[in-house]
Amino acid sequence: MHPRVVGEVELGQCAGCRGVFLPRSALGALTEAEIDFHAGSGPETTPIPRITADMTAPPAASRTSPRAYVASLFG
Repeated sequence: MHPRVVGEVELGQCAGCRGVFLPRSALGALTEAEIDFHAGSGPETTPIPRITADMTAPPAASRTSPRAYVASLFG
């Protein structure tokens, strides 16, 4: 188990399975960071394209940013 500091939270990461272990008190800090991460994402969301008869394949996904704050921490 290797100690690791992520943001303001200290957690442990297993070298074998790469599992992440954190104290229960740190869960609240991660939850608050997740809420802050998504705070401004509502109005900027790309609309879903309309399905038309001439479509042969769905449009390619263009996700450049992580879907969640926690995902950005562990890349």
